[in-house]
Amino acid sequence: MEQKGNVLLQMRHIDKHFPGVVALLDVEFTLRQGEIHALMGENGAGKSTLIKVLTGVEEFEKGKITLEGTRGSFINRSPQEAQERGISTVYQEVNLCENLSVAENIFIGREPKKNGMIDWKQINRKSEELLNRLDIHIDVTKALENYSLALQQMVAIARAVDISAKVLILDEPTSSLDESEVEKLFDLMRKLKNEGMGIVFVTHFLEQVYEVCDRITVLRNGELVGEFEIDKLPRVQLVAKMMGKDFDDLAKIKHNKEKKDEKEEQRIVEAKQIEHIGTIKSFSMNIHSHEVVGLAGLLGSGRSELARALYGADKPDSGVLKFNGQVIKVHAPIDAMKAGMGYLPENRKEEGIFADLSVRENIMIALQVKKGLIKLYTKKEQEEFTDRYIDALKIKTADRETPVKQLSGGNQQKVILGRWLLTNPDFLILDEPTRGIDVGTKTEIQKLVLKLANDGKAIMFISSEIEEMLRTCVKMIVLRDREMVGTLNENELSQENIMEMIAGGDERE
Repeated sequence: MEQKGNVLLQMRHIDKHFPGVVALLDVEFTLRQGEIHALMGENGAGKSTLIKVLTGVEEFEKGKITLEGTRGSFINRSPQEAQERGISTVYQEVNLCENLSVAENIFIGREPKKNGMIDWKQINRKSEELLNRLDIHIDVTKALENYSLALQQMVAIARAVDISAKVLILDEPTSSLDESEVEKLFDLMRKLKNEGMGIVFVTHFLEQVYEVCDRITVLRNGELVGEFEIDKLPRVQLVAKMMGKDFDDLAKIKHNKEKKDEKEEQRIVEAKQIEHIGTIKSFSMNIHSHEVVGLAGLLGSGRSELARALYGADKPDSGVLKFNGQVIKVHAPIDAMKAGMGYLPENRKEEGIFADLSVRENIMIALQVKKGLIKLYTKKEQEEFTDRYIDALKIKTADRETPVKQLSGGNQQKVILGRWLLTNPDFLILDEPTRGIDVGTKTEIQKLVLKLANDGKAIMFISSEIEEMLRTCVKMIVLRDREMVGTLNENELSQENIMEMIAGGDERE
């Protein structure tokens, strides 16, 4: 702790523009030795751009960056140059080579050699030692694809730790980790901090910030709001600074659910003994109109797999599915879509967005497929539909023709949500709709979910944050080890009851 006053990294008066968008304007950031420093802000605030500028992915137009031991300012012209300076990054999306071994991924591009040949024995030994330090015990000679997304994330962190000598940037590293893995990561972060490393921690989990960080820098709309010591900034004030307005307490939106009982409910989904061998064991459930049903469980419990089986993304091997009272055969997602379902997937990068297509094309694609490719919507109709959801969901984009890959993660999520709302589904599956999204946008999406239910939709809501589901759901289905183990109704919903059932302390059906 005594080293925390020593400045390690400084970014001063940084400007960066993209076509039609001011990404960063006169932004400043200071990182000290032996410090874990949170970088906070809503989606589109400039966090990712600031990280990309620092790591050489993007060039900045104005300002300077200085690092301890350098004279004058420098510009990282590539990620490789940033690594050579001692700046290493782990991004939210795991960016490793799944076909290579764990050890190869850790040492790729910097393999130790012996007699002019790659020393595989040393690579494997050093990889094992490094992972043991993280309390991860896996076969480093196996291909990375054999391991879960959570373990792949930890391997990426291990590689970054091994490369970095001065600065470690963690960009949403916990989004795919369960609680025990998060704690392992935090233990490592504290150890590195005590060794004098400076750590930049980008996350949307407020509780994690207050558990492990020393300082917070807040950005909003590409500008610096301020730098704060963690013990001098209450959570409510942090949220207000991020949003730039008084915080509407998330708990208040729960009151919107009270009127549900006054409305006549219709059984929308009736699933009987549906199973997809190898991913989800046989399950049965009913979901009604005006109802938000949550799926709770630890990482790997089968939440996403259950949703995929309902939607036909993984064709069920057995069981019967009734939709609006009629038995339907869902062999593929197109069948579910035509029946009146919508599905926002967990992995928006791989399964949600069409990165090179525009915002308009991304929003229109599901409705056009549902109508058929022979009868195309006119350009005017497409523009009207797109503008409606850009306005309704407050999507931050230069215009409707902007490639969706240029939008922040939260705005990409809104585009996918707009896509499905445009199809007017009776049943909407939302798998981690707020993951990696700022608090303000989370509130907007949660309110929208409750409004849709109030309007008569049936919603399936999957989130790793139990508190979020307690605020939005009227019923919780709990999974463990890829099996549905019980259901909690509204009067039974509590964090304690959910945890008990997940852990196996309650076998109620």
